[in-house]
Amino acid sequence: MEMTEKKQAEAVEGRRDRKRRQTRERIEQAAMSLFLERGFDATTIEEITEAADVSKRSFFDYFPSKEEVVFAWQDSFADRLMAAIAARPAAESSIKAVEEALIVTVTGSLDERVLALGQLIHSTPTLKARDQLKYAKLEQKLTEALIARKGGDPDVRTHMRLLSAVVIGALRVGGELWQQRVSAASTESVAMEAFARKILGELWKMLAEFGEEAKSGF
Repeated sequence: MEMTEKKQAEAVEGRRDRKRRQTRERIEQAAMSLFLERGFDATTIEEITEAADVSKRSFFDYFPSKEEVVFAWQDSFADRLMAAIAARPAAESSIKAVEEALIVTVTGSLDERVLALGQLIHSTPTLKARDQLKYAKLEQKLTEALIARKGGDPDVRTHMRLLSAVVIGALRVGGELWQQRVSAASTESVAMEAFARKILGELWKMLAEFGEEAKSGF
């Protein structure tokens, strides 16, 4: 019987690295539970360390601030998106690869805690300001993943950067619209997939229209 991906990862992961990962995950889980229960500003680092059963020094070994705990999941989202891009068929167009990979990553990340975290970010001024930085990181990661699909060809770099900028811009707008129209209690991954496909479909249509306008001189 073949090993699962998780077991394979554990097999190559050293004991020290595994303990560090587990400690980091324990801090994240404890912090998220407290943030969602009490609010971000009302939760102290001391309360997080107590709930995670770690020292304050250990907390700062992993996270320089409370804000960084909240945004730790965004780094994993970018990594999953890059992996999804890499998994797309080599013969597939870059646009199709981006669309399918993005939808798989978004819907695969959707659960009640993530949705509640999104609401927490948008209702907390300090977190909302910091949240905008994630799009710059995502754009860079997406560009790297798309270039890698082309064998690292430097001639396609500008095209891939533009595609990434456009797609991440659509993701940003779509995320804001999603927050406005749905609540965590009523959201399902199927609804999110339909919503994401609609946003991306409108994006490609608008880009085509802009191209026609440019040709006609308007």
